[in-house]
Amino acid sequence: MALRARDQHGPQICFQLLNQPGLDDRQETWSARNFTSTPFMTRAKVAASWRHYLGSGPASPYAAPVRASDLSGLPPAYIASAELDPNRDEAIGYALRLLQAGVPVELHQWAGTFHGSQAVLSAGVSQRQIAELGAVLRRALAG
Repeated sequence: MALRARDQHGPQICFQLLNQPGLDDRQETWSARNFTSTPFMTRAKVAASWRHYLGSGPASPYAAPVRASDLSGLPPAYIASAELDPNRDEAIGYALRLLQAGVPVELHQWAGTFHGSQAVLSAGVSQRQIAELGAVLRRALAG
């Protein structure tokens, strides 16, 4: 959405909050090839999600932002990844590319977590993640 808003002079996006994002349909990263059967997210689920999202069309940079060649001019971002997530490496790689394009980025990689582990509300790490996401969003919206 941030890329489309930038390119098509859409609404001014003030912040990107990307929590365990799926950013690349190709599933070619090390984490995508190795974390294929984690508790909430499997390689088959990732592939099915992309099929449902893309339909029969190819992925554009607006659907799969990792494919974008120019990330400059995007709003500041907070990107959170889970250690044992098939999407981990694409999230970290995207954060690095944003930084290289001059976009302010805060990256938090949560050790010992997996995609969707925040749903385990009794876990201390889940409580910390949820609290941090709320605090980050409050700071961003407060300006």
